[in-house]
Amino acid sequence: MKIKNLLLTSLAKNLSPLGLSRRSALPFIQAALLLTPLVAIGAVPESTQPVQEAKPTAPGKAELEEAAKYQSKGFNVLFIAVDDLNDWVGCFGGNPQAITPNLDRLAKQQAMVMNKAYAASTVCGPSRSALLSGKRAASIGVYGNKENMQFAPKLKDVATLPQYFSKHGYHTLSTGKIFHKHPTEDGMDEGQWAFDEFAEPTEGGKGGMLWKKCPPAVDGDEKSEDFRWGAVKAPVEKTKDYLACKWAADQLQRDFEGKPFFLALGISKPHLPWEVPQQFFDLYPLDKLKAVDIVRDDLNDIVDKKGKELFRPDPRFEAADKANLHLEAQQAYLANISYVDYCLGVIFEALAKSKYADNTIIMLWGDHGWHLSEKMKYGKTDLWEESCRVPLLVSVPGVTTPDFKCEGVVNLLDMYPTLVELCGLPPNAENEGRSFAPLLKNSSMEWNVPTLTTYQYKNHSLTDGRYRYTWYGGKKDGGEELYDHSVDPLEHKNLAANPESQEIIARFKKYLPTYDEPAAPRNKLSGDDKKKMSKGKKKKKKDEDE
Repeated sequence: MKIKNLLLTSLAKNLSPLGLSRRSALPFIQAALLLTPLVAIGAVPESTQPVQEAKPTAPGKAELEEAAKYQSKGFNVLFIAVDDLNDWVGCFGGNPQAITPNLDRLAKQQAMVMNKAYAASTVCGPSRSALLSGKRAASIGVYGNKENMQFAPKLKDVATLPQYFSKHGYHTLSTGKIFHKHPTEDGMDEGQWAFDEFAEPTEGGKGGMLWKKCPPAVDGDEKSEDFRWGAVKAPVEKTKDYLACKWAADQLQRDFEGKPFFLALGISKPHLPWEVPQQFFDLYPLDKLKAVDIVRDDLNDIVDKKGKELFRPDPRFEAADKANLHLEAQQAYLANISYVDYCLGVIFEALAKSKYADNTIIMLWGDHGWHLSEKMKYGKTDLWEESCRVPLLVSVPGVTTPDFKCEGVVNLLDMYPTLVELCGLPPNAENEGRSFAPLLKNSSMEWNVPTLTTYQYKNHSLTDGRYRYTWYGGKKDGGEELYDHSVDPLEHKNLAANPESQEIIARFKKYLPTYDEPAAPRNKLSGDDKKKMSKGKKKKKKDEDE
């Protein structure tokens, strides 16, 4: 990014034939540079191998005219987070049985599918803290849900993504879960401090349950208590995520006093419990579904230096396995995804019919992956592909190629600098991600610098799109994994111990963090306090309604 700033002055000198002064030309030059891949102007993207520098040349008249047209759109941003969404979406192909017509239509007509997008962490709090601050988990010390980014010393003076947009002239507004929620002595911290306008998420209503199911916990494991699903009595129009999408849709009727807007919408499902209206379960008759194949020796080759196995089956997996409920659990997850898709259709339709349809960027993302019996696990966390890979859909009017799967390797951490660049804002020097704006313009270009995912302290995983290398420097005493996705996309065969793998491992190790920030201070209040606050909000709303 520093290269661009150095170029501005020299490029301005070549603009006299166009009748532009240096000062008036700068916005056009910035936009022109946006359309040029960074390596083409001699910049070395962070963490890449050095490339041969090219001598910068001034953009021609045609390039400047295109850049001016591009910048003049004054992009708005629709920023949509979907909690615990994995790749079981039609256009991503994670499960061909998934029914997601609205997401598929968006991908078909206007958005690009980022097929190799990865989370900065495989837990909600650290993942969101990283992408919203623009800094890796290892740089800020936010490794778990109990660590609030507001208390992280390394984030004391760092502007979050919505704050940065607000600072540069955008009206920022939000509802739903964008930041991870934390209980504080002043009430629930939902990230409302980061937006100009924050609509407290409506709880919606379940109206009671038609039916519910919960596999009996194995050995009294508490983790299995929230592993449940069922059909709610409430109509979809009264449920939480539908109401959040309706609120966001209504905002598109506003003018925002002439400012561009940054609208963040958080969707709560498919986070557990998987409880949605019956109509979405009906889309997936059990006798028509195929369950995920289970490889029961899949963890045997993941060992430490002494040959001790590092993992065992997850308690939720054991509960579903013992009760023979794998197919029903997977049906419930699919039903929740179809519910989310239905709700998102409300905001997609509203945007398409609004005056903002042609100048609004859409970035829709899941905060991490989710296992559904793969690796004998139900849930997020850990560092396998199922946890690290996320769905990411990007629509930039006039830029992105619709109906296209982009194989460039990107990280949710990269969204911050990418949106900054697309919207013509000055680069934020604090960002550790790499803008993939050039990739959106040229979707077939090579873009495979290894990207990082972290789980807890000193446990890191890297992928370049073909290989995944994982190093457990924290609790697993230096254990390693290496998978070749060209022949083993489901990561069944760990190659880390093979002599012929050592050269590949050595190449990846160069991209591991050289420093891991100690864990940031934890919340003073507990998870139980968080549940009490949530119940209190629901009771207060019920009393007000009555």
